[in-house]
Amino acid sequence: MSSYVISGVSRGLGFEFLRQLSADPANSVFGLVRDKAAVEAKVAGEIGRSNITIIQADTTDAAALQIVAEKTNGTLDYIIANAALQAKTALVGFDVLGQDPKALEEDLMEHFRVNTIGPVHLFNTFIPLILKGRAKKVIAISTGASDPEMTLKPDMYQATAYSITKAALNMAVAKFSALYRDKGVLFMAICPGAVDTGSLQIETDEDGKLAMAMFAKFKEYSPTFEGPVPAADSAKSVLALMNKATVDGGYAGVFISHTEKRPYL
Repeated sequence: MSSYVISGVSRGLGFEFLRQLSADPANSVFGLVRDKAAVEAKVAGEIGRSNITIIQADTTDAAALQIVAEKTNGTLDYIIANAALQAKTALVGFDVLGQDPKALEEDLMEHFRVNTIGPVHLFNTFIPLILKGRAKKVIAISTGASDPEMTLKPDMYQATAYSITKAALNMAVAKFSALYRDKGVLFMAICPGAVDTGSLQIETDEDGKLAMAMFAKFKEYSPTFEGPVPAADSAKSVLALMNKATVDGGYAGVFISHTEKRPYL
C-alpha cells in the first residue's frame, strides 16, 4: 500500500495521476483542489473508486495545507506537486506585456505564488509525513520551457512568467534535496512534455493564431513535435520515471524530462 498527495487534480495531468494511481485498490490517493464539489462529481462519474479522497485546499495557503496534513493518517509515501498557473499571457512576450507594467508585475507575482511558492508550502507542510513514509519521494511537475536552451534555440519569447517561475521551482526542488537527501528523501522536478490540458483557454481566432505561433517555436526547437500529447500518456511516463528514480541513483534534486533526454518535447 502506498499513499499519495497530488495537487491540482481537477483536470489534465493531475486528474490522470488520480486515475492511474487509484487503479491499485491498495493505494490511498489524496487530491488537492480549489473546487471540491465539482471534482468529487467528476471523479465519481469518470473514475468511481473509493480510495480517492478529494480535499479542498489552495497550495498557496500554508494554514489550509496544515489542516489537510492532519487527514492523511500520519504518514505519506509520495507528493506530486502538479498545481500550476499558465495564463493567456503565455501567448505573448515582454514586448506586449511591458505595455502595462502594473499588469505585468501582477501576472508575474501570481505565477510565482502558484508555481513556486505553492509547491514550497506543500513540501514544507508534508515533509514530516514523508519522513515517516516508505517511498519518501517528492515530485514537482516542471516544464522544458524553464531550461534556457528551449528559449534560446528557437528564440521562444512566449511563456514568460510560466518559464521564469518554473525555473525557480526547479531551484527550490534542488534546495529541498540539499536538506533532505541524507534522510533518504528523493526530491526531483520532471518535465511531462507538452500535454493537452486546455490550460491556455483558446477562445478567439486571435488566441488561436498566437497559440499556433508558440507551437511553431516548439516545432523549431523539436522538429519531431506534432502537438500536445494526451494527458494519459504523459502521466504514465512521469509515473514510470517516479517509480524508477532513487535518491542515490543520480536523480536527487535534478530537473529532468520524463523521457530522461532532450529535447523536452
